[in-house]
Amino acid sequence: MSTSDTTIFTEPQQGATYDELLTVALRAEALGFGAFFRSDHYLSMGDADGRPGPTDAWITLAGLARDTSTIRLGTLVSSATFRHPGPFAISVAQVDQMSGGRVELGLGAGWFEQEHQAYGIPFPELGHRFDRLEEQFDIITGLWATPDGETFSYDGANYTVTDSPALTKPVQHPMPIVVGGGGPKRTPRLAAKHATEFNTPFVPLSFFQEQAERVRGACRAIDRDPASMTFSAALVACVGSDAAEFEARAAAIGREPDELRENGAAGTPDEFRATIERWREGGAQRLHLQVLDLADLDHLDLIADLLD
Repeated sequence: MSTSDTTIFTEPQQGATYDELLTVALRAEALGFGAFFRSDHYLSMGDADGRPGPTDAWITLAGLARDTSTIRLGTLVSSATFRHPGPFAISVAQVDQMSGGRVELGLGAGWFEQEHQAYGIPFPELGHRFDRLEEQFDIITGLWATPDGETFSYDGANYTVTDSPALTKPVQHPMPIVVGGGGPKRTPRLAAKHATEFNTPFVPLSFFQEQAERVRGACRAIDRDPASMTFSAALVACVGSDAAEFEARAAAIGREPDELRENGAAGTPDEFRATIERWREGGAQRLHLQVLDLADLDHLDLIADLLD
């Protein structure tokens, strides 16, 4: 697996400005990483206080669309509770235009109740959130797929669209879409219907393989070739040139070294390479490596050296 198959994945809700994110994105681009992704959250988690405050995912990506030139840009994943599907389709299409066709849309049902409470966002129960997510996908992809000069309408239980001109259009056709998660039934069906990539975040390799097989089964059920789906995983990255440097980096992000070794792509260079190879052999075609210390650009340099 090389840098071109690998995403640098950030968590700005833990505390990051746009300029800090841009610095990381530019270094990732210079090192040849295939993509720069960010989470879509409005409230910090764990012990972080989130200062100086949250940044909006798609405003960030719009800025990066103009301030970078080759690296792909996306969310892992945006929450359907945050946005209405019609305006969101316009936003994503516009950022795709601004980037020259480098955007990937990750979209999920939303899960972090506290951030909804903190910023006045309705948070329905899980089944309702998933119902809304399915309709959002139908509307967003329907708007983008409507030929120029025609209109799009949709009559759902949660959203109604009437005679939309279905503009603006993204550059990419189809737009790359990431669906992820561990649900055993609805999630695989939704991925088979809409996704170009299926992702499992922060799970054991065995669960990734089980969920990937469920998605392949859902693809076959609708006569879709499972080979048309990219299967990816998100892992925390924490690596040092030696054990001491690894332990220092683990301490800097507030994680225990042994826990990182077990659950992430972490450790010394040999340990990191072994983990990457195990996931590649286990079927992961793309890895989203979560980097939590955005000021540590030397970490990105080391990861790139080990991948190439």
